[in-house]
Amino acid sequence: MSKINYLSTAVLALVILCCSSYLSVSGATTVTGESKTSEPQTHHRLVIQANKADTDEQDHILSNIVNLQKFYGMDNIEIEVVAYGPGIWLVTDKSKFVSRVQSLMLQNVAFTACGNTLDTIEASTGTRPTLLDDVETTPAGIARIIERQEQGWSYLSP
Repeated sequence: MSKINYLSTAVLALVILCCSSYLSVSGATTVTGESKTSEPQTHHRLVIQANKADTDEQDHILSNIVNLQKFYGMDNIEIEVVAYGPGIWLVTDKSKFVSRVQSLMLQNVAFTACGNTLDTIEASTGTRPTLLDDVETTPAGIARIIERQEQGWSYLSP
């Protein structure tokens, strides 16, 4: 074998070796589209504040939840909506979005109502708002949001 052929073969082998090393480190995909690395999906956690009675904003909150579930995959995001102040009506039987809220609860979205807000409404009107089934309560809505943030949850205030 001549020196030129030997050198060409050695350079070709080095290029192949470098390319295969790069592909295995970079997590490139195969021709079939399968990943060569099996990186676990990241799990996201988001707490959303609902503190306004504005139905456009409430609609926006519910749409954001659906969009996030589509983007990350339902198993890769955990969402809790904390309703307080005028936003409490989102999670009551008077809500314009009862069916959407109930549907999201079936998809493991948690809805939490502020106990302080419920107490205030009951004290001023004599009637406590009726929460939708499976809506949890917390003593203080804002405190719940702080707790979730301290636990590493992301926070959204639309």
